[in-house]
Parts: sequence; C-alpha cells; structure tokens
Amino acid sequence: MSSLSTLRIDLADEAATQRLAEDLAMVLRPGDAVALHGDLGAGKTTFARALLRALANDPELEVPSPTFTLVQPYDFSRFPVAHLDLYRTEDPDEIVELGLDDMLAEGAALIEWPERADGMLPADTLWLALEPGASANARVATFSAAAGDWAERLPRSFALRAFLKNARWRDATRRFLQGDASARRYETVDTPARHAIAMNAPARPDGPPVRNGLPYSRIAHLAEDVRPFVAIGTALREAGFCAPEIYAADLDAGFLLIEDLGRGAIVADGAPVSERYMAAVDLLADLHARPWPAEVAVGDGAVHHVPAYDRDALMIEAELYLDWYVPDVTGAPASPEAAIAFGQGWDRLIALMETSPTTWVLRDFHSPNLIWRDGETGNHRLGLIDFQDAVIGPEAYDLASLAQDARVTIPAALEEALVSRYVDIRRARDKEFDEAALRRDYAILAAHRVTKIIGIFTRLARRDGKPGYLVHMPRLFAYLERSLSHPELSDMKLWYDRFAPR
Repeated sequence: MSSLSTLRIDLADEAATQRLAEDLAMVLRPGDAVALHGDLGAGKTTFARALLRALANDPELEVPSPTFTLVQPYDFSRFPVAHLDLYRTEDPDEIVELGLDDMLAEGAALIEWPERADGMLPADTLWLALEPGASANARVATFSAAAGDWAERLPRSFALRAFLKNARWRDATRRFLQGDASARRYETVDTPARHAIAMNAPARPDGPPVRNGLPYSRIAHLAEDVRPFVAIGTALREAGFCAPEIYAADLDAGFLLIEDLGRGAIVADGAPVSERYMAAVDLLADLHARPWPAEVAVGDGAVHHVPAYDRDALMIEAELYLDWYVPDVTGAPASPEAAIAFGQGWDRLIALMETSPTTWVLRDFHSPNLIWRDGETGNHRLGLIDFQDAVIGPEAYDLASLAQDARVTIPAALEEALVSRYVDIRRARDKEFDEAALRRDYAILAAHRVTKIIGIFTRLARRDGKPGYLVHMPRLFAYLERSLSHPELSDMKLWYDRFAPR
C-alpha cells in the first residue's frame, strides 16, 4: 500500500474530462471511495455523469443530481455504486446515518462536497480536485490519496490511454470487459469507425523463490509478459486457426490492442452445447496433426522459447492441492507421510507419459477461452484466446481440459463421446495411433488438472477473497472420481481416499 502524491492533469475541454472519468472507471472496484472537490461549475457533475455512464456501459444513462436525496444508488453489473452529494449535510454524524460503510462493503462511492464529511471518509479515499483551466471549457484535475494502491492503479490506466493515443485511437471510448484470475484485464475500445479489445497485462513479477532458487511462475512455465501471447497467437493464426489479430502492441508496457472475436459461447444456459464441443475436438485433432516449433518469433526481433511441460511443472501444479486444499479441509498441513506418498504417486504417473507424443498444449482449452463464431466454417468456428501459457506436452492434456470443463458440467456420456471422437479422427489419420496410451494419458492428465484446479480455486477463495470459485468444487470432485477409476490410477485413488477426504 502506498500514498498517491499530487497527480495533476490538464484537461483541454469537456471531452477530455469525460475521457478522464472513463480512465478512472476502468480501475474502480468495490471498496473505493472517490471524493470530488471543487467549486460550483468546476466540472464535478460532468465528471460524475461520465464515470457513472462508463460503469453502466450506457452513454444515455440518466444521472440525476443527488443534491436533495443525498444518495443516488446504482446497481451496475460489475458492482453497485452510490453517488452522494453532501452539500446539504450539516453534521458529520449524518455520514454515519447514510451508511457509507455498508455501501463500500459491496460497492464504490462517488462523493461530491466531501469536505462536509469532516474526516469521516476512509483513509484510502481518492481525492479529485477540479479547478478552472486556461480556457472556458478547460479544467485542471488533481488526484491525491493518503493510502491504498491508487499510485499503481491510476497511472496504469492513464498509460493505457497514452498507448491508445500512440496507436491512433486517442479519442476511443473505453468500457470494462472482464478480468480473470491473473493480473490481466480487458476492455472494449471503440471509435465511430473501429472496434477492438485492449489487453492490459502488466509484466508478472517473478515472486519469491519456492524451489531451487526459482519462483513458482518459472517452474510452472507461466507467461511473465505479453510476448508469449503475441508469439503463440501469431503462429496459430498463420497456421489457419482463429486467434486474435494484433493491431498495436507495447510489449514492454504489457498493452495489446487486439481483434474482438465475439461473445459466442460453446455453452448455453450453463450447459454444454454438444455440437460445439465436438467442433472443439475436431480443432484439437487438427492442431495435433501439425508439427509445432519450440521457438517462435515474437515480432520485435526476440524469440519465444515454448517450454516443455516437464516433471517439475506438473509436480508443482499438483502440489497446489497439498498447499491449499488439504489444509483448508482438514485444518492442518499435509503430514510428511501424505506428502511423500503424494509425490511418489504423481512421479510414477508422470513417468508413464515420458514417451507419449507431444504437441503444443494451450493449457486452458475450455469454455471460457473458446469463442463460438456463428457463420464461420471449419476451425474458424472457434476463436482461441488465453493461450499465453502454452507448453510442449502430452496430446491428451487439452482434450482433458475440454472434456472435463472446470466451469461447465460435462456428463460422463458426453465426455466419453468427445474422447471417442478424438480417437476416431486420430486413428483414421494414423494407423499407428495408440488409443490405449491416449486414454491412459487422458486419465492421468484429467486427474492432474482437476487436482491443480482444486488447489487454485481454494487459494482464490481463501487468499484472494473470491469465494465464488468454490461453487465449482462438487463438479471438480465428480471429475476426479471419474479419472481415478482408471486402473493405472488405483494407487492415487487410495491416496485421495485416505489423506484428503472429499
């Protein structure tokens, strides 16, 4: 946590004030209080209206003044926001009666005339002073905050606006699209004539060493900047698959302006659409029929080395189950006996796949990252995203990621149909294709992936305050039971039954 010293921005006109409000809206989150300070006519209403419309993704949203009601609530899809006007308050204790703490527990608050609060606002409130500028419509905005992480969030959003300006999208409208479990954030970017998605992916710090002097991200081969996304995406697109075209890039800053592949899904009403999952299997079979290089050009003269999905990476991912789930469900760390048996069991299973055919493993080949594109044909029916962590590993991994989709319940019959379709396609193309080995690897990797995800979702819930991920746990354990039924995993099934009851 750090303070934000005075940050001054000159706004040439009302449009610049509205863009500044959009820039703040993109990084606003629950718990944030924004205090708008300035004389009558300073531009507070213009700023507040633009910020609320950006959060609503509605340029026509009616934004009445809360002068007489004191509070105007908005129930936006991202989170609720309360717009407060304290001009008519006479006693700071009235702030308590308004329930500001409750508002910030679930949402954000935009506060005009904050000086009437007289020290009642949170310590990490972001203060924005608006003053007249050099011309009638010009303003000077000054940000400050005594605490919080505004010193990181705000400049990052302003840097993205500068990136858009350099890419000739200066006056584009920004709207929040989504964030994921990592530090990546996405926005839609629009001008009257163009549309794109901005990826905001700051370089991932290495983190503390966890084994052999290396951080987790290095051992697990996780992308630490946007270069792998650029390299893998370009190679996929050149091979005829549908990955986003890149319109502009600042590789060092971690900003990309990319093609929007649409919002179509391979699920409907929370259930898998069988035909679309089958199309994804067809794409996988085509992907695996191609030789893929271990080195790919990035575009700035650098080369991305696609790492091997080696034993160390597979093992440290599986151990997330020991590190997070086991203590959470049992109240204590895994015993030395359990940890040793866990490692030995997974060592044996990983060793079984040492001679298996390998390919590019996109690693998260499942419903959130597969975009259904109506009107397209062949492999272009599916848009591919979130492939920056691609590695070279066993062919069965992405098949397991799809057929045991962590966020969508795949019935056992459909899972078998998907695996059988993949086997039939591969066998038709290669008479030497080893179905038994594929199914063995599939069971091992499906169990491994679910084990890893159970650990990750527990960590997201307990460490990162995102309990919504726990809703997926029953599905994950049902998948695990399916995979552990394979004869080759009988020893591991005994381990899960003994040391980590579900």
